Amino acid sequence: MDSLHVADLLPAITAQAAEADASRSISPAVIGALKANPVMAMSAATEIGGLAAGVGDIGRELEAVAGACASTAWCLWNHLATFHLFCGLLGPANADLLRSVTAGGQWVCLPAGAGTAVKGRIDGDSVVLNGVAAFGTGARYADHAGVSFVFEGERTVRFALVELRQSGVRIDADWKAMSLRASATDTVHYQDARVPLSRVVPFPSRFREPLRDPAFAVISGRYREDWVGLCDLWLGGMAVGVADAALREACAGIQNRRAILGVKMVERPTIHVNLGQAGAMIGAAGAVVRDACRETDARIAAGVLPTESDYLDQMAAGMTAARLADDAMRLILRVLGGAGLREGPAFERRYRDLQAMPLHINAHPDRVTEQFGRNLLGLPTENPF
Repeated sequence: MDSLHVADLLPAITAQAAEADASRSISPAVIGALKANPVMAMSAATEIGGLAAGVGDIGRELEAVAGACASTAWCLWNHLATFHLFCGLLGPANADLLRSVTAGGQWVCLPAGAGTAVKGRIDGDSVVLNGVAAFGTGARYADHAGVSFVFEGERTVRFALVELRQSGVRIDADWKAMSLRASATDTVHYQDARVPLSRVVPFPSRFREPLRDPAFAVISGRYREDWVGLCDLWLGGMAVGVADAALREACAGIQNRRAILGVKMVERPTIHVNLGQAGAMIGAAGAVVRDACRETDARIAAGVLPTESDYLDQMAAGMTAARLADDAMRLILRVLGGAGLREGPAFERRYRDLQAMPLHINAHPDRVTEQFGRNLLGLPTENPF
């Protein structure tokens, strides 16, 4: 744990977790500390001043933060994963821009979920953006947002990195979900927001495929790995962090508890069975993610181009880890009983937060398993991302 970049920040992240959940906002001091921490540059290549950290190393950082505060981890995860995507899309022509983001410890986000509709028009050497972008995780804390849009009268999708601190951007703090309450997964409104035309690039469908083409110029070979596959691996690691923290707290908390009629809970066989199963599931989830991360890091180090099967393996590993962690949380809840359902204790918050992880569109089991199954049968995959 001491070798983690975030090690010194974990006490502060943990201390504000309950208040962040209640107020639906991460402590500004924690956000500031993260922006000043090397963890922000872990997914940035050395070519743009980053650490070019291993996929597994990034996963361990996120797992640790998730055990302290899942909302904080969710925002950091979104930054690290989407920055990987932005580097791949923007490419060498925009290396200076990406280098400035890295050097400044600036935060990025990608509001592009269901309901997003943004249009652009050219005005001199700028593009003027108008519309709504949904599900902008971390938008309130971020400095830049990736925006997908179409020019008026066209259907071709484009991409640009937009500065959020400008008069043409408004962020609605409208994330009112039960899970990850402080993740600021808000709606971003563009009202004549501007971005330099020179920073606009294509946003092709199934963008993972052009990035695998050796002829497609990239800043670093690491950006040929699809961001969704990495995103799922890191999501699986965060699920492990949340479930493991809940398990450790449950084991510590029942030491002196008594069940009905005064029986010591720690001596009940069913407690042993359920905690044992939960521990085994969490361990298996962690092993699945670590193994897939090692394979990915080895491929990057060897300069091997990823395949569609590699991408599906990454998604399947993250999905499986999240589902195992979810099952483990249900066993821990069974051990805690009614006390585990009371709003306020750390377990209740962790349980709520973990529910979002298997449901994220990138790692949703219905989406992942369908495409994994098609690939097993030799059929082409159909998912655009």
